[in-house]
Amino acid sequence: MPTVDHTGAPVLEALAEYHEKCRLDFSPPGHKQARGADPAVREVLGDAVFLGDVLASGGLDDRRTRGRVLERAEELMADAVHAEDTFFSTCGSSLSVKAAMLATAGPHEELLIGRDAHKSVVAGLILSGIRPVWVDPRWDTERHLAHPPAPEDYEKAFAAHPDARGALVTSPTPYGSCADLRAIAEVCHRRSRPLIVDEAWGAHLPFHPELPSWAMDAGADVCVTSIHKMGSGLEQGSVFHRQGHLIDSDSLKLRADLLGTTSPSVLIYAGLDGWRRQMALNGKSLMGGALELAAEVRERIGELGGLHVNDFADFCGPGLADDFDPLPVVIDVSGLGTTGYRAADWLRENRAIDMHLGDHRRISAQLTHADDRETTGELLAALRALVRAAPELRGAPRPEVPPPAELRLEQAELPRDAFFGRVEDVPVAAAEGRISAEMLTPYPPGIPVALPGERLTEPVLRYLRTGVASGMNVPDATDPGLGTVRVVASTTAPGPGD
Repeated sequence: MPTVDHTGAPVLEALAEYHEKCRLDFSPPGHKQARGADPAVREVLGDAVFLGDVLASGGLDDRRTRGRVLERAEELMADAVHAEDTFFSTCGSSLSVKAAMLATAGPHEELLIGRDAHKSVVAGLILSGIRPVWVDPRWDTERHLAHPPAPEDYEKAFAAHPDARGALVTSPTPYGSCADLRAIAEVCHRRSRPLIVDEAWGAHLPFHPELPSWAMDAGADVCVTSIHKMGSGLEQGSVFHRQGHLIDSDSLKLRADLLGTTSPSVLIYAGLDGWRRQMALNGKSLMGGALELAAEVRERIGELGGLHVNDFADFCGPGLADDFDPLPVVIDVSGLGTTGYRAADWLRENRAIDMHLGDHRRISAQLTHADDRETTGELLAALRALVRAAPELRGAPRPEVPPPAELRLEQAELPRDAFFGRVEDVPVAAAEGRISAEMLTPYPPGIPVALPGERLTEPVLRYLRTGVASGMNVPDATDPGLGTVRVVASTTAPGPGD
């Protein structure tokens, strides 16, 4: 095959040409290249944001997109990551994963899904009417952490549900643990069923051999990647890649068009295009530097009393994850006698450091190729200060985390039926045994503890109540304080508005 020239960036080049020709728009956006924007806004954002905000068709390209600006950028991205097709999304991977699901299964058809899936997957179930067949993750009962399901778990699920239209797995997780994607793909392909990989946290994986294998190289049919997470694109910048014959390219594009906006952000397109060029030309050296820095930072954090950095030995092994990404530096703070919630809040309030996530016992520092010894030096100084402040952080309330068997809830109704049916809000003390009509999602990382159609149990409700009391954020609940829970209405009780 001929070598593809990755020195170009079609979106960025078209945007530069747009300005060189001094185009005058009598079309949206209404700020007209910053001229109409509020001066106070311009002062904060700068004019560059507005200058890059043009129409995708009838601005960046002509009204019929005959310059193929976006298509050429997507073709270059596909080549860079060894995919057959790539589609850009300006609505984040939340849109991309829904499009992949809708291209795989239809209403009331079954799809195998790891129960550690992101809330965007559950949203896809609600919109589509797909019937989920949940595949349990591998639970680390000592650390109270979920890792992706094993290939044999998908094998058993297909044996019990041979009509399932395909499978979906999340890898890497927000904590950096990875599935054996190649083996899961083989399980699917023996049945001529596609594998979707929610690889939102894996944009960097194709660009260094020491990183875990990424979905396209492992044989997945579609993978979804958030360029804004571990790459250097803008927020909401996502791509989904496709290969093989099990998911039709045109069908996938139509599903994405059904869900997407007709006013995509050229700024986000430009970020995706520029990131592809950056990685295609320099990705190996950039990621190599990030891996070296991460190893150094991990070692130095491990020298601080009361902090433990989770590593390969903690996350991988029999019954645990199959591989491990070292760039999410996951730090167990339980040795300080406090929670990750309180530690993360202290770092923000006292050291102006924002962590990626905090849970009942961990905080996570997400490192990328953008970090250097200056930024990680600030992180290490803040963590040393955290250790010194530990006595004042003790006594934090802790959630009552149930064992894995008690975390799994019965799927009593389809998510769509429960979400769109008649509902009522009941006191949390009266919610045991009722069917949830909403997602209850600690965020981050965004994995629902309960979702529409699942029957609520006392251990899960207690976990959520005590979690909120200890600092857990459950933003998608109708009542984020969990004084009440939205459930499917009983046959005798009227729903809201009845």
